[in-house]
Amino acid sequence: MSKHLLWLIPLCLLATSGCSKKKEEAEIEAPAPVQVTTVTTDTIQRITRGDGALFPEKQWDVMPKITAPVQRFLVNRGDHVKAGDLVAVLENRDLIATAASNKGQVAQAEANLAATERVTIPEAIVKARTDVQSNQEAAAAAKKVLESRQQLLKEGAIARKLVDDAGVAYAQAAANLALTQEHLRGLQSAGTQVQIEAARAQVEAAQGLYHTAEAQLAYSEVRSQGTGIVADRPVYPGDMAQPGTPLMIIMDISRVVARVNIPVNDAAQVKVGQPATVTIQDSGQEFPGKVTVVSPATDPQSATVQVWIELPNPGERLKPGATAHASIITETIRNALLVPASAILPGEEGGTAVLVITADKVAHKRNVLAGIRQGDKVQILNGVLPGEEVVTVGGMGVDDKQKVRIVEATAPEPEEEQPEDEAPDKSDSGQKKQEGAPKKQ
Repeated sequence: MSKHLLWLIPLCLLATSGCSKKKEEAEIEAPAPVQVTTVTTDTIQRITRGDGALFPEKQWDVMPKITAPVQRFLVNRGDHVKAGDLVAVLENRDLIATAASNKGQVAQAEANLAATERVTIPEAIVKARTDVQSNQEAAAAAKKVLESRQQLLKEGAIARKLVDDAGVAYAQAAANLALTQEHLRGLQSAGTQVQIEAARAQVEAAQGLYHTAEAQLAYSEVRSQGTGIVADRPVYPGDMAQPGTPLMIIMDISRVVARVNIPVNDAAQVKVGQPATVTIQDSGQEFPGKVTVVSPATDPQSATVQVWIELPNPGERLKPGATAHASIITETIRNALLVPASAILPGEEGGTAVLVITADKVAHKRNVLAGIRQGDKVQILNGVLPGEEVVTVGGMGVDDKQKVRIVEATAPEPEEEQPEDEAPDKSDSGQKKQEGAPKKQ
């Protein structure tokens, strides 16, 4: 190799190095392509979410009050009933007989009361008066005998013993008179009322037994406590009905309640009356409702608070037991500063920031305070002004005060539908695309 060639090699290497350095500098200095959007003012809502299930607004367990075999049912599962409708009948032949017997006892007690008031008491008073009159006459006669013998004793015509005997006879007659007079007074005052009250008490006792028997007989006819649909009927005709064991379950599903669990941190913002939207998990359908109950207690296991949302259910489309997701609107803010969620970048000390593009196409990183998030919208409490442009795509690699180039978002081209037999093989097309792609230098 000649000396001239050796001298040219370093010059070529120097020229190549210079070209590469200029290319890198050009790439560094080239504005970064970004997509931007304008800060707007609009209404945003704070939404609290929770999951749960649907329950009927009202439910009744139809339970018998007596123990007896089921004679027959008048409704089946799925039937609609009204409050007071007869839904089942229990065996009641023994109850009918008991009621009839107690009714006879009432009639007997009432007849005894009438006899006491009209016959027994007057007869007793007449007899007592007769006894008083007879004893009065006997006492008067004994007194005369005593006085006559006392006079004869003074004259010495009779012995002392005869006077003493007359005194004893008079004392006995006076005692009998006093006894019969007391008896008459008793009949005429308290005694009469006591006998009447005793007879009346017998009537009331007989009526009580009769009413009890009638109630037992009425309990053999089981009726619905409310209006709704028969959701379950676990007992069959002929089975023994027991108090405390439901014969059937009736639900009122004209309105249903979504019982959802809300995290404790969000539950403080939920209030009765707030609007909500309930989404049924199986069908994806959405139904409007409102909050009716916010539990005052927290579930220690799940750290959630149960919230009830009432939903109208025309046509009974909503079924109790379905899994539901609720979105509760806890706050509505108007004229809020909004940016897309894609514009939010990590800020200093764990905060948030956005890249604001000024008119000279320079990016300025600003720390902002984010507020409510709703879908792809984020409320900005400070740091930006309405009408300013913020970066939505391409901001992660852009530094503060770096020059940028604004590009428009390109919509993806719709793919043409092709028959299955003419559809190209994905693996082949992918391979060809890779083969046809230009290689990076």
